[in-house]
Amino acid sequence: MEFNGRKLSSCENTNSSPFSTKEVQFLKNVLARSGYNSHRRSSGFADALHAHSSFDSNPWIIDSGASDHMTSTSSSFSSYFPCSGKEKVRVADGSLSSISGKGSICCTPSLTLSYVLHVPKLSMNLLSISTITKELNCTVLFDSSSCVFQELGTEKILGYGKEHNGLYLLENGLEILSKDNTSGQALHSSSTTSSQQELVQWHRRLGHPSFLVLGNMFPNLIKQCTMSNLTCDACEFAKHTRSSYPPQNIKSTSPFVLIHSDVWGPSRAVSVSGYRWFVTFIDCYSRTTWVYLMRTKNEVFQCFQMFHKLICTQFDAKVKVLRSDNGTEYSEGSFQKYLCDHGILHQTSCVNTPAQNGVAERKNKHLLEVARSLMFTMNVPKTYWGDAVLSAAYLINRMPLRALEFKTPLDLLLRNCPFTVPPKVFGCVCFVHKHKKDISKLDPRALKCIFIGYTTTQKGYKCYHPPTRKTYVSMDVTFRESEAYFSSSSLQGESYSEEELTHGGQGEWISSLELTYRNQGERISSLEEEENNMETENEETVNLENVMEVEKGNDGESLNGSKGLMRQENDDFLTYSRRKHKVTAIESALPSQEAIPNSVPKPTQTPLSTDPTLPYSSNLPCDIPNIDDINLPIATRKRVRACTQHPISNYISYDSLSPSYRAFVSSLLSVSIPKDWKEALADPKWEDAMVEEMKALSKNDTWELASLPYGKRAVGCKWVFTIKRKADGTIERYKARLVARGFTQTYGVDYQETFAPVAKMNSIRVLISCAVNLGWDLQQLDVKNAFLHGDLAEEVYMEIPPGFSCQKTEGKVCKLKKSLYGLKQSPRAWFDRFRKAMLSFGYQQSNADHTMFVKHCHGRITILIVYVDDIVVTGDNPIEVSKLKNHLAREFEIKDLGKLSYFLGIEVAHSEKGIFLSQRKYVLDLLEETGMLGCRPAHTPIEANHKLQSDDGECVDRERYQRLVGKLLYLSHTRPDIAYAVSVVSQFMHDPHFAHLDAVHRILRYLKSAAGKGLLFEKHKSLKLEAYTDADWAGSLDDRRSTSGYCIFVGENLVSWRSKKQTVVARSSAEAEYRAMAHGTCELLWLKRLMEDLRLTIEKPLMLYCDNIAAINIAHNPVQHDRTKHIEIDRHFIKEKLDSKLLCIPFVRSVNQLADVFTKGLGNCDFHPIVCKMAMRDIYAPS
Repeated sequence: MEFNGRKLSSCENTNSSPFSTKEVQFLKNVLARSGYNSHRRSSGFADALHAHSSFDSNPWIIDSGASDHMTSTSSSFSSYFPCSGKEKVRVADGSLSSISGKGSICCTPSLTLSYVLHVPKLSMNLLSISTITKELNCTVLFDSSSCVFQELGTEKILGYGKEHNGLYLLENGLEILSKDNTSGQALHSSSTTSSQQELVQWHRRLGHPSFLVLGNMFPNLIKQCTMSNLTCDACEFAKHTRSSYPPQNIKSTSPFVLIHSDVWGPSRAVSVSGYRWFVTFIDCYSRTTWVYLMRTKNEVFQCFQMFHKLICTQFDAKVKVLRSDNGTEYSEGSFQKYLCDHGILHQTSCVNTPAQNGVAERKNKHLLEVARSLMFTMNVPKTYWGDAVLSAAYLINRMPLRALEFKTPLDLLLRNCPFTVPPKVFGCVCFVHKHKKDISKLDPRALKCIFIGYTTTQKGYKCYHPPTRKTYVSMDVTFRESEAYFSSSSLQGESYSEEELTHGGQGEWISSLELTYRNQGERISSLEEEENNMETENEETVNLENVMEVEKGNDGESLNGSKGLMRQENDDFLTYSRRKHKVTAIESALPSQEAIPNSVPKPTQTPLSTDPTLPYSSNLPCDIPNIDDINLPIATRKRVRACTQHPISNYISYDSLSPSYRAFVSSLLSVSIPKDWKEALADPKWEDAMVEEMKALSKNDTWELASLPYGKRAVGCKWVFTIKRKADGTIERYKARLVARGFTQTYGVDYQETFAPVAKMNSIRVLISCAVNLGWDLQQLDVKNAFLHGDLAEEVYMEIPPGFSCQKTEGKVCKLKKSLYGLKQSPRAWFDRFRKAMLSFGYQQSNADHTMFVKHCHGRITILIVYVDDIVVTGDNPIEVSKLKNHLAREFEIKDLGKLSYFLGIEVAHSEKGIFLSQRKYVLDLLEETGMLGCRPAHTPIEANHKLQSDDGECVDRERYQRLVGKLLYLSHTRPDIAYAVSVVSQFMHDPHFAHLDAVHRILRYLKSAAGKGLLFEKHKSLKLEAYTDADWAGSLDDRRSTSGYCIFVGENLVSWRSKKQTVVARSSAEAEYRAMAHGTCELLWLKRLMEDLRLTIEKPLMLYCDNIAAINIAHNPVQHDRTKHIEIDRHFIKEKLDSKLLCIPFVRSVNQLADVFTKGLGNCDFHPIVCKMAMRDIYAPS
């Protein structure tokens, strides 16, 4: 028996007492003076309360001082075991009372006290709090009049007691009360038992297996826990699913007889190593799983070859059957040949019958469930999904499976395969030891990393260091398993609506939208119901008086779980909105002026935080002005705090814009464009646009339905969506365009000639410069369904357009009669048709640019330039412009869009000073797409004296890299300041590495610093042509080739520039500069010919500025020596132009050489003065 921390043995002197007689008497007197009828136990004096009472019955007294349940009556025992009487219990007065027996007592049908002591000298029954809380897994909460027994985990009220004369008496036993009786009694418990905590920690370490599996692994631990109390929110979010098919117990009898395989992807989030897919190979006998990450889907064959060689070498076994679905990645020729050569039978599931490949399908689901659980628990961003899946496979292979009668897969395969290292919680903070060779005496001895998994080839932990993007495998690691590396604000850094946050919604990690095909007038009733529900929800509003003001917590903004309200500082207001509108980061740059039209959507304010250790931040809405605030006083407008150190609102402002242009800019962001036809069908406006396109195709007799002839192949098609706008920025129409997948056509069969001229951006900039200097108007036209006007000579078949399949079209294809967007020959057919129409109206085709048509009439000029179906018209003859519009309207169906305002993604702003071109929206879209709206800006697009070269770091996703660089190339049409940086990163598109991707990210960071920067075309006195040329000798570290650069001004406005790596190695800086002069001269002569076609007078000679005296001397003097022999063609070409007085090459000092920015990376002090001299301005810069 325990009391006062000691155990009483049977031979102990029971007559002794730790208290003297005087001390006991003193305690009795103190208790008597307190006015109680019973003696109360003083803390630390005894293990049981010797209770005296005048109660008629013998109730149970709830006692925190009793070490065990005790009773004085033996009749209440349901089972009883007598004791020798040598065991004693000490009571409050210090005396010892004998224990007569032990047993169990049934208090109520629902409660049995299993270990109760029979102490005859007690006058009342004592209920031990320490014992009852362990038996029932509950907590007891006391107040002045009552106490409550509350079950841990479920927080159910098990019973309660009432205070009577200073004692708490148990009422009616411990019975579960009804909801009505528990109203107002719910109290929150913040503690759990140590057994539950330990079991939950192992649950997290081992990849969130089911608690049934953990029960088999830790039987002693599970016995101390209540299964109903063991819950995991991350598992609910990650594994919640519908009911499954009944299992089929058909299994292989030996390893590798049957291999199941399936491919998953593409992931919307590219992993940190550039992966978007993974393929699994599962041994049917042992259920052991191998996972291979892939950058593209066509790597499946390569992965299977590696897997097959691994099985043959390591297990000395042969794969007999491969079972998969009907994916083309498995059925392609080289894969099938490999299987045939090795005698492997390939079994495939029937069409739309995934259950026949159920093992692989279920394994993918299992892997993703575990991966999501690992990520959700520690708030790991989606870019780490690849490591999470590999960790999931590692853990699953070492965990008992119900299908294997709770054996592990590797136990069946290898008889024994324990963990190579003790498991740890995925995504937790870890500190990796730095070795002495990498540090100095005062440097930190460890790196703070994130734990990302295990490796089977080394005995160590995989840890990733986000700031340096390096992975370490080490055993010298210290873990903080309860601390997440990434902050817990909004899982994975995504934006969620208020409603999702309120209800704890995590959002779907990776899902695909599943909609059925629809015929052209059909609506889906569920979509209508959802739309109606949204309208009903939007009617609910919350007044400012209901908005809570709470202090800011340590981690920034937090949530009030019951109301879904954001916590704000006292000077901020924020309303709760149930509008199901996802905040896009672009909306953070919306103008907040009164001129914004009401059509701009209201952003749902969800301030999020970002981790400063990340290379760039996620898509974060920052400083979003609420449109409802326009009519409120400034002091009471609702706002949110900046959620990043560098919000985009710090770098772009609309204050300096006119009200009309501010409204135009706002309207560009007001409508999102669908990514596919399924998304478009959910919006009636886009569905109407699709129907209108189909009507136009039908009216034009574009195709006829036919059966596909034998030996012919039908090309696919897809929907592309865009918005056509008027000059004031308002929406002119929603446009859906059906585009054929012409890349599947075969040359010589489906098409012959394909060349069609496309307008050069240099020509468009020349026209704008001339229009500004000469006061011409710039008008914009759009040809509706332009390619449908071209005749098709070849026999081409196309699949039925997506979304318009019906019973009538089953087994049919479209036999094309007219050209269609996407076909190889369509641009040529359309341009031939358009050229004939222009020539028939008296226009002449320019020899310098075949897409430019000019007409001179009575000393006046009219100019038209066409880029596919977008047309720009200018000139000083408004009557002829009107006639031209009428003529084109008779030939084609055109739309007059008025003054040029938005052309090929370029925003055109008109003012008294001139015309301003920018791609502000394109930059913001690009920053949002790459998640860099909240990144730290850079002052220059590329580091000065950079040393980029091939094989610099680890490889990255080539497709993603090429896509980013391609978008930057298009952006350079109005951003000459990034031309050199983009030229450098484009040299590594065939094999990009981390250093090259870092350079791309730096360009994006620079764009963040001046997203609205563009070219300003001002009016000047003359139309002179000036060029600056420069070269960086042997700048490339890979091949020591030089870089040429030039920029050319027409009428003192920048119209042409280029940064290009030379094709041969220059032996001297003079030679490199001379080749650059040749490139600049060629562009000057082309611009001169273009101006002559327009019959515009230019000043002569043409000025070509160079900062290399040796190159200038070579150009002027016919010197024949070894330095110039191999550049004779360039030398004679330039010398001829100098002799004819057409060209002049004056010397310019290096500090005034504007082309310097196109040949090398410059520092901040050198870079920005040159950019300013090129007339680059930022009208959106905050004042």
